[in-house]
Amino acid sequence: MEKAFYKKLIENNQKWVESKLAIDKDYFLKLSKGQQPPLLWIGCADSRIPANEVIGAEPGEVFVHRNIANMVIHSDMNMLSVLDYAVNALKVRHIIVCGHYGCGGIKAAMGNQHIGLIDNWIRHIKDVYRLHHTELDTIHDEEKRFDRFVEINVIEQVYDLAKTSIVQAAWKNNQELHIHGWVYSIRNGLVNDLNVNFTKNDELDDVYQLTF
Repeated sequence: MEKAFYKKLIENNQKWVESKLAIDKDYFLKLSKGQQPPLLWIGCADSRIPANEVIGAEPGEVFVHRNIANMVIHSDMNMLSVLDYAVNALKVRHIIVCGHYGCGGIKAAMGNQHIGLIDNWIRHIKDVYRLHHTELDTIHDEEKRFDRFVEINVIEQVYDLAKTSIVQAAWKNNQELHIHGWVYSIRNGLVNDLNVNFTKNDELDDVYQLTF
């Protein structure tokens, strides 16, 4: 069974290549010449949210970073490396932090069950709950509280993204860079634009604004 599954992956790749070449015989030749994506997508690692497909983008149009619950953690060198390359090398113009309703990482952060190593990651999500517990604790319907926590977490990650020295340096150099927060619904495939956007560092509280 496992061997058949693995073989199917190779066959699917070959069929995909054939389908692309049938439309444009130079498809992969063009892609091999480099990338200039206008967008960096910071999303959840959940297998049900393919970044390109959600927004109808082709390969080469979206630079992607994914982790559990789409977190922007200031000490995460993986995320920071992707961000730095996207902003300073690729010169992306937009960054979207996209969470999703029904996120397992967010759900785990609402409880106290020990899972394993991921407990250390989820603690950052719990910090978001602690900051907003007054609002969240007034929502008695558990599903509605869950959905709202997903939204609040995205909002906080957008703020944390704007606070990074990478993003602020880009704004200082008058680089066009827009940050947005979305939540995707697996139930209907639509995104919810949370209307949390940043385009310059003076939109942040003074304490977070860096001087260069």
